[in-house]
Amino acid sequence: MSKVHLSVLALAGLLAFAPAAHAQMSRPYIGFVYPAGGQRGTTFRIELGGQGLDDVDRAVVTGAGVSAKVIAYHRKLNPQENQLLREQLRDLRRAAHGSAIASLVTSGPAMMASGDAMMASAAAPAGATATGKDPAAQLVARIEKRLAEYVQRPESMSISNLVVVEVTMAGSAKPGPREIRLVTPHGVSNPLVFHVGQVPEVSRKPMITSEYEVLGKEELALRHRPDTEVEDVVSIPCTANGQMASGEVNRYRFQAHKGQRLVISADARQLIPYMADAVPGWFQAVLALYDAQGKEVAYDDDYRFKPDPTIFYQVPKDGQYVLAIYDAIYRGREDFVYRVTIGEMPFVTSIFPLGGRAGGPPPPIRMKGWNLEKAVLTPPPGDAKPGIYWLAARSRGLLSNRVPFVVDTLPECLEQEPNNDPAHAQKVQLPIVVNGHIDRPDDWDVFQFTGRGGETIVAEVAARRLDSPLDSVLKLTDASGKLLALNDDHEDVETGLNTHEADSYLSVKLPADGTYYVHLGDTARQGGEEYAYRLRLSAPRPDFALRVVPSSITFRSKGYSNVTVYAIRKDGFSGPIKLDLKDPPPGFTSYPIWLSPGQIVARLGVKTDLVDTKLPVTLAIEGSAKIGGRDVAHDAVPAEDKMQAFLWRHLVPAKELKAMVVDPSYESPKKRAAHLLPPPAAPVKATTVASANSAAAKPKFSKKQVAGRLRQLELLLEEGLLTDAFYKEKVAECEAAQ
Repeated sequence: MSKVHLSVLALAGLLAFAPAAHAQMSRPYIGFVYPAGGQRGTTFRIELGGQGLDDVDRAVVTGAGVSAKVIAYHRKLNPQENQLLREQLRDLRRAAHGSAIASLVTSGPAMMASGDAMMASAAAPAGATATGKDPAAQLVARIEKRLAEYVQRPESMSISNLVVVEVTMAGSAKPGPREIRLVTPHGVSNPLVFHVGQVPEVSRKPMITSEYEVLGKEELALRHRPDTEVEDVVSIPCTANGQMASGEVNRYRFQAHKGQRLVISADARQLIPYMADAVPGWFQAVLALYDAQGKEVAYDDDYRFKPDPTIFYQVPKDGQYVLAIYDAIYRGREDFVYRVTIGEMPFVTSIFPLGGRAGGPPPPIRMKGWNLEKAVLTPPPGDAKPGIYWLAARSRGLLSNRVPFVVDTLPECLEQEPNNDPAHAQKVQLPIVVNGHIDRPDDWDVFQFTGRGGETIVAEVAARRLDSPLDSVLKLTDASGKLLALNDDHEDVETGLNTHEADSYLSVKLPADGTYYVHLGDTARQGGEEYAYRLRLSAPRPDFALRVVPSSITFRSKGYSNVTVYAIRKDGFSGPIKLDLKDPPPGFTSYPIWLSPGQIVARLGVKTDLVDTKLPVTLAIEGSAKIGGRDVAHDAVPAEDKMQAFLWRHLVPAKELKAMVVDPSYESPKKRAAHLLPPPAAPVKATTVASANSAAAKPKFSKKQVAGRLRQLELLLEEGLLTDAFYKEKVAECEAAQ
């Protein structure tokens, strides 16, 4: 399995300690969002699990047409808070059987202050409301739900706090992946993938926090669901959303008709690319399709080299079919989130060529796939700058999956068969980018060029990075057939989502003037029309790319912070690189620094003279260098430093670098406080007990213990889970216990 190449970038120690290096303040963290998207033109609720989310007050989504607002925050309760809620629930139930309910609920409207009604509806399943109930009944229902969800030992503490968010997607919102973040008065979180869908969606009930599985007693932590929740009946096309619990299989039954060309594609690993505490480091989803008789008719556990599976199935006859989805080794937890789309969706399996030349007319792009009748694939504009662009085909009003297309500046040509051996090699003049295919299994493409002794030649394949299934291997031989260089895999830290970096790279100093041959094949001896590649043959093109970690930073008022910047040096470039903020927004400045020759990592300091920012602001970092007498500048791509399966680390790109300035003296307003009422007619129970006991018999608690108890009561009161009377009773107990 691929990892960051230690010998090239020496990132082992640097990445391992990167969190400490760029830690400014403890930033909010989200580990999952469920459902991870919804249909445009709808409003729906989602849950996000994480930590450090106290006082969360907003959610932000990249792109236009999507808005989100925070409805509720459910932090993880501790055992003492759990017991307090049980006592409150007991008192409410007792009062419900008598006539004293009004004395416990001091005033319906007052008790429901600060959004209790909204929280009550947030606690209900999607589509349900709590209207028509009196405040006491709503409080009972809310406490019962919180108690039912209580888990003393969560499987993952880092995702045990939940935020409920309401999302509204405009009908005009562009389909595809976005990023969602949570914002608190203390900072802005990491991003997670969030989709704008284009077909109707169904979502299973959100999971309750998973319990820790004890070795040998795993069955005690399994989720036991009623049979009615094991299989859902859906109408296609649709997108089904779910969370996979340990040991589960989720099933979807639907009606299909003869001749339908179904594409069933799952997003799982694509939603949460890396899990630090799971092997292989992501949710490894499996799809299986069954007919009405229970016979398996299709199966997939990945799509080519991508872990997320896709099934292509032409329906042979009318009838019911059942789709099953599960984890390959039956793991599960609330962050094992998936989206699976079923229907006659357009799906591009390959394009050719994989790229084109900047500044010229875009090449005609051939595409293959499913449900692409009269589909249109729009290439990048003619003035597109070098880089990778993501294209989607439009067919019958629906957009397909996205495929990468690269724009470069070198001359281009097409591979010409036959060119399977040196005797039939295709002659090329350097520099050149060759667009070709490994047409069939065990095929080799051979290219001939004339070189001079002492000059350095680079041969580089771009295939796997452009979604081609080709696992390339490169050889360089001289005219006599002598092998001069060989490469199978060359790691590219830029591709933070690729764990099998299968593209090849050679940089060779030619020994003498003469004829040379570059041989390109597939390591597994596979081939076909979809096994496309781009082969660059040229002198070295020294350059660099930048990644900045993390993708969100927090400043104290008029304070200083820093980020870690990684330089990915290309084709031997070792010169100095200047790092600085690019077009900073008002109130932000940086201390420019230089990466010395050969240096690959540095910390860039940023300062603000602002007291606070109400909303996150976007920053940009630029690196500049002198290369071959030219001034070259590149923007640093924001990224998250992610660990995969206890060991490997990856720089996962994000769309934006977000920053917030927080005032350390700021205190969030109380969501709800106990009302200042005259003393109750009857003495409070705790006070009566305390006065009856002698001072010697009174329990002793430290000030710290009492302060902790008072804080628990205050938090439960703010969350709207306690009545005023119960709160005052327990506060009195605390005062008596000191």
